[in-house]
Amino acid sequence: MRIWNARGLRKKILFSVFAIVIFRLLAHISVPGANLVALKEVFSRNSALGFFSALMGGSMENFSIVLMGLSPYINASIIIQLLTVVIPRLEALSKEGARGYETINQYTRWLTLPLAFVQSYGMVLLLNRLGGGQVLVDVKNLGVMLPIMLSVTAGTVFLVWLGELMTEKGLGNGVSMLIFAGIVSSIPAVLGQTFSLALVESNKAVSFLILVGITLLLTAFIIWFTEGRRDIPITYARQARGNESAIPIRVNQAGMIPIIFAISLVTFPNLFAQLFQDARSPWLAQIAKFITSHFNPSSPGIIYVLIYFILVVAFSYFYVGVTFKTENIAENIQKRGGFIPGIRPGRQTAEFLARVSQNLNLWGGIFLAMVAIFPYLFSYLTSEVGTGAVPLLISGAGLIIVVGVILELVRQINTELVMYDYEKFY
Repeated sequence: MRIWNARGLRKKILFSVFAIVIFRLLAHISVPGANLVALKEVFSRNSALGFFSALMGGSMENFSIVLMGLSPYINASIIIQLLTVVIPRLEALSKEGARGYETINQYTRWLTLPLAFVQSYGMVLLLNRLGGGQVLVDVKNLGVMLPIMLSVTAGTVFLVWLGELMTEKGLGNGVSMLIFAGIVSSIPAVLGQTFSLALVESNKAVSFLILVGITLLLTAFIIWFTEGRRDIPITYARQARGNESAIPIRVNQAGMIPIIFAISLVTFPNLFAQLFQDARSPWLAQIAKFITSHFNPSSPGIIYVLIYFILVVAFSYFYVGVTFKTENIAENIQKRGGFIPGIRPGRQTAEFLARVSQNLNLWGGIFLAMVAIFPYLFSYLTSEVGTGAVPLLISGAGLIIVVGVILELVRQINTELVMYDYEKFY
């Protein structure tokens, strides 16, 4: 009731809901000329495509005008963020506060456009090839491909604009909210399919009950780990005695980025290998057969799971090493007359922060990797014990996004309510 009484918060909630409804409507508008029956068969054989579709907030299974979702924008953001370390101009902009952030965001938008156009061509060709050439009849005709590429590119650009508008006028980060909506929208279909199997096969009923319990436990574990952090105390000698603050370093510093990197590397070989299964060259066909059998997300082997685990941990270290600049933090603390108790300012402070970050990142990387491979382990265990393999309601990676978005929404709603209570006194 307090949420509805707060006029500003009510407007933000209604705007966010309205934007999500528009997004889901667009996800069901198919590009003209696509064979949706053939496309659904492709998704039934390739679970990796469904994972990408949900993770990026798109709707590939409907061949909609937003089939790529926010994937090009996410790729552009990662590229710009990595270039910030290499290009001094971008690094200087990142230190200019809100103005520099807006300039970098503008560069990200401009980079999204060509990435979306190029990616749309590759995605359409890939989906058509996986569908045996039945998704689109004439992909070599420029008059057929160009309108589709432009439509799909425009859909991605519209989602970027809609996400930024949600950030400005709605609740939470708009891009995260759209991805969240895409992931959650797939849960009812999976739940209905699993429940139907449980009614037909008695052994699947046990798996279904285990599935619900495991999902709840995994959600609680992710919440606990996501909120975990270590506060590094900072004392400022130039100010009044007892004036202290802290630098919070989270256990999961990298968020979802390592999983996005890892899943791209570990699944794309399988997708492209399917293009060469019927190659005329015997050795090329043999290599394609080996990749599709050992790197198949639908039935992953030990090699796939192990490489996936290692890549998530490795990319976690890489991303945190690029983005968490301990030298800059130590310099800012020293300029403000602060220090960490027991640690000398300057280089020793930077080394201490780097050591703490690496220790926490070890556990954070292992946590992300375990959550990422958990669906495969769960399916394997349920099939081995004879209860029947059933898919999780939501992937581990998707669950991290859902939990993160919900926690951020709760924090922002609480902040808005505090401001509403404060304004009542004036």
